[in-house]
Amino acid sequence: MSKSFSIVTEKYTPKKKKNLALLNFIKPLISGSSLEIIKECSTFLMFASDETLEHKKQIKGNSCKNRFCPVCAWRKARKDALKLSILMKYIQAEHQKEFIFLTLTAPNVSAEDLDNEIKKYNQSFKKLMERKEIKSITKGYVRKLEVTYNQERNDYHPHFHVMIAVNKSYFNKPTQYIKRDKWLELWQQVTDNPSITQVDVRKIKQNNHKEISEVAKYSAKDSDYLINENVFKTFYKALKGKRLIVYSGLFKTASKLFEEGEIDKYKEVDTTEYIYALMYSWGKGKYVEDEKRKLTEDEYRKLNKKLINELEIE
Repeated sequence: MSKSFSIVTEKYTPKKKKNLALLNFIKPLISGSSLEIIKECSTFLMFASDETLEHKKQIKGNSCKNRFCPVCAWRKARKDALKLSILMKYIQAEHQKEFIFLTLTAPNVSAEDLDNEIKKYNQSFKKLMERKEIKSITKGYVRKLEVTYNQERNDYHPHFHVMIAVNKSYFNKPTQYIKRDKWLELWQQVTDNPSITQVDVRKIKQNNHKEISEVAKYSAKDSDYLINENVFKTFYKALKGKRLIVYSGLFKTASKLFEEGEIDKYKEVDTTEYIYALMYSWGKGKYVEDEKRKLTEDEYRKLNKKLINELEIE
């Protein structure tokens, strides 16, 4: 088995199989044409590869872009991770800010209560950001909703991962610094739920991708929502139409600059020299290598010495 093919089998094949499992659960909830688009997702993949076939990147493919598609959710998370890392570099370099990472939770809820609980979370978070103590130290934030499923208890755990930009002086001034217990107290107040016992807050260390991954990763794991039809319906109803990631303040400004290519100087150049084009098609439960050829001169020129456009994330 070639190196290039092993990567396809290890990364893309399991996600494509889960994409097909999704069809059974989502079929009653969408139109026939939308179902067909999901079914055909990633049935064609084209990669550029270096001479050893060890390093490559996907350059073409048919994607459905459905938020519940395991293939598309994985690829979006990789792109979101890169975007977030660039926003942080820009905000740190040009606005001299540092970052704290906040996780806000509440007790698990039943399937019937999940949709309302997420709406309540959104309202409570808005109240939290408007509290005087928080508003005075927050220069911008990016907030991501994540929902996990507990199979043993058959309940759901919505929570927020929040990255907040603060002044460098925040960590040294007692009048500004907010301790973990104070965050918990404020979160209990805005949720009107004194039974909440856990919040997590920490300073983000430079070049730490752990927190970036937490914000960029999927709002729901396919290993959770594809357990059975009832669980999927619960996730679908609760997450459909919701804003899963929200940018505010400096992060919102930086996001716009990122989309316009204005802060590309913070991206790294892809140093891999791409030589080959590799084509795969999906059939009978696996990917088949249809073609391996050298890149044309035009393809070589367009693909090499370009900026990276995604980061590794599981």
